Amino acid sequence: MGSIYLIRHGQASFGADDYDVLSPIGVRQAQVLGQHLAELGLSFDRCLAGDLRRQQDTATLALEQFATVGVPVPPLEIDPAFNEFDADAVIRALLPGLLPDEPEALHILRNAAQNRGEFQRIFALIIERWLDGSHDPSGLESWLEFVDRVQGGLQRILDSADNTRKIAVFTSGGTITALLHLITRMPARQAFELNWQIVNTSLNQLKFRGREVALASFNSQTHLQLLKAPELITFR
Repeated sequence: MGSIYLIRHGQASFGADDYDVLSPIGVRQAQVLGQHLAELGLSFDRCLAGDLRRQQDTATLALEQFATVGVPVPPLEIDPAFNEFDADAVIRALLPGLLPDEPEALHILRNAAQNRGEFQRIFALIIERWLDGSHDPSGLESWLEFVDRVQGGLQRILDSADNTRKIAVFTSGGTITALLHLITRMPARQAFELNWQIVNTSLNQLKFRGREVALASFNSQTHLQLLKAPELITFR
């Protein structure tokens, strides 16, 4: 069977002006991931990423480590189907409807880095509304449209792959969640409960034969755990 390795990007710059930049921890996570995979002797036939900077930089930093052990890697291909959903747009669109019940939500979101726990609670409430679909204004990518986009990317991979291929996809937590939803048929809300547990640079393996796809492993973070450095285990 073929394998698709879904790799979440390294830690981004939460609370900064530009979230789409790896933090110093994110850089280290990506390097550790690459070292670990290279030492395991894993090689890839294709490597893809979305067009977000944090996804591509994670891929570049990880794949650079293969050169240190003389393992060739294919060029990185870009497919925007594997982009994260636009969380900022979702928040802007759905926050006003939440404010009557959560009057402090705007303050919490504006000071997210200092209110991580409360940010997560408010963000989860907004995501629930997004999943429901009845609150989406015109122009916002809906949950169903997001899932369709991600599914299209997966189908393009399957259409051009034989059953021996090993393919790496450097992507984001929401994209991995959409694929879990599609492949396991678990409800969207349940899939997002798992989303909150996805560690930066964790590996999630899919096995495929033709168009049949199954989940083989989820949220593997051995490469970080082996270092016994708790600061490398991050979720955003």
